[in-house]
Amino acid sequence: MRTNNSLTLEWKLEDDGRRGKRREEPTPQPKPNGKLPRVTRLMALAIKFDGMLREGVVTDYADLARLGLVTRARMTQVMNLLNLAPDIQEAILFLPARTRGREAIAERNLRPLTRIVSWERQRKTWRTLSVEG
Repeated sequence: MRTNNSLTLEWKLEDDGRRGKRREEPTPQPKPNGKLPRVTRLMALAIKFDGMLREGVVTDYADLARLGLVTRARMTQVMNLLNLAPDIQEAILFLPARTRGREAIAERNLRPLTRIVSWERQRKTWRTLSVEG
């Protein structure tokens, strides 16, 4: 609340009945070892961006590209991950964290898979990719 050039703050403290009692701190959760694969993070971003498009937060891929500071072509590559069969998307989201070495599956290797219309053919190709990776 502002009155005359001075600033007044008001707040209400609620009594939770624990006055004088020590508040228990939440148990810290262990941090996972390793780092999520890049393709997992990109899949999650594609899902998030799709939600933003559906909700009208952004109007098109060009808006997303501007917000993400990437080219429209790169944004299309990321969003094409949504063309994958739902079970493949889920498998990508739950890839194990990487502690060292190379990524098991690179997004670049999934690009041809996103152009396959048949989910059955995608799944067949995915099996060969995930076995090799």
